[in-house]
Amino acid sequence: MRRFMALLAACATALGLMTLFSPQATAATGCRVDYTVTSQWQGGFQAGVKITNLGDPVSGWTLKFTLPDAGQKVVQGWNAAWAQSGSTVTAAGTDWNRKLATGASVDAGFVGSFTGANPKPTAFTLNGVACTGSVDDTTPPPTGDGGTPVGVNGQLHVCGVHLCNQYDRPIQLRGMSTHGLQWFSQCYDNTSLDALAKDWKADLLRIAMYVQEDGYETDPAGFTSRVNSLVDMAEARGMYALIDFHTLTPGDPNYNLDRAKTFFASVAARNAAKKNVIYEIANEPNGVSWAAIKQYAEQVIPVIRAADPDAVVIVGTRGWSSLGVSDGSNETEIVNNPVKADNIMYTFHFYAASHKDDYRATVSRAATRLPLFVTEFGTVTYTGDGAVDHASTTAWLDLLDQMKISYANWTYSDAPEGSAALEPGTCGGSDYSSSAVLTESGALMKSRISTPDNFPTS
Repeated sequence: MRRFMALLAACATALGLMTLFSPQATAATGCRVDYTVTSQWQGGFQAGVKITNLGDPVSGWTLKFTLPDAGQKVVQGWNAAWAQSGSTVTAAGTDWNRKLATGASVDAGFVGSFTGANPKPTAFTLNGVACTGSVDDTTPPPTGDGGTPVGVNGQLHVCGVHLCNQYDRPIQLRGMSTHGLQWFSQCYDNTSLDALAKDWKADLLRIAMYVQEDGYETDPAGFTSRVNSLVDMAEARGMYALIDFHTLTPGDPNYNLDRAKTFFASVAARNAAKKNVIYEIANEPNGVSWAAIKQYAEQVIPVIRAADPDAVVIVGTRGWSSLGVSDGSNETEIVNNPVKADNIMYTFHFYAASHKDDYRATVSRAATRLPLFVTEFGTVTYTGDGAVDHASTTAWLDLLDQMKISYANWTYSDAPEGSAALEPGTCGGSDYSSSAVLTESGALMKSRISTPDNFPTS
């Protein structure tokens, strides 16, 4: 995303700094914890912990429990700040899930290790109040029923120039991209994702994790946990999750090669068993040759494949992911020198008010030779701001529909810019779908995305 250095200062002022600590917690008068071992292997296991507040609303929560065997250790957790001292484990709410209304639940979990037995804890406290512990020995059924995008399509793969479902039929995914998680974390909670899945009927959530711009490089563990949380939230609603390693400045992805390897090794290992994950390894390479982008891709993709051999991987292209058009080139450099890897696609980005007929002509031609995925586009100018260009946006979306090219719109946020789908002040509320909260861009995109998918199953 090429935009808004001025917006950064405005967002920092409006939102304040992200905190790593929850505010003073209030006591819960009743709670329930469902602890489930979802998988186990030699010396290791994965557990899910569902916390339900049965008492008064809390503004911050801390769960405590004791692991019964001395050899049990928490290795890595998600959706909470996890810590262990001796046999006592604590999990504290984060900035996006610290508030629990009466009857509300939060899902967290962790990967653990053990050296002896692996008994389950049976006593839990939430803010010092005893909870009931419900232990379930069975693995829960796959997420999503037959009517959700993931439920219908299952594990995706590339066949020819198309994205194909479990029935080997070409499909198109339509969805929305988050804004930077460091600025708009409040836009992505259970209420907003329920709206995206049920009201917008989106197939896809793109998770834009900035690497620079106060992003991943400032707190790798924290941002990795937040990405994993959003993957889980998308999975629970039957949506695909596109994990975007959002590099922008500097434009050479090789600058972040070591960070990319670390990040993708972690998220691929953690999410390998899921059917809803797609990996986007470099957002918008710029000021760099295709040869350098290809070199980066051929070092990062094997890291993902070592943990997750089946997921689709999407490779950024030259000129801010324009297939080189914005640099005066075109798709032939990729056709003549493709990335040496299977089950991959190539990124194309556009902003409808800036990129018109010549860009559409390139996509029409390139899509017959390369598998393309529009992981980001806007209805406005390339700055992310300005007026919505209805005619150009409609021409683009008609083309993508015709060629079954999947897309994610920038952005599902209430940012003060023309490309945002939501009016300022919407996030953190209860309405993400009505005409009152949708911007001109949001209304246009919701009307396109919410039409039936009609995914082929035979």
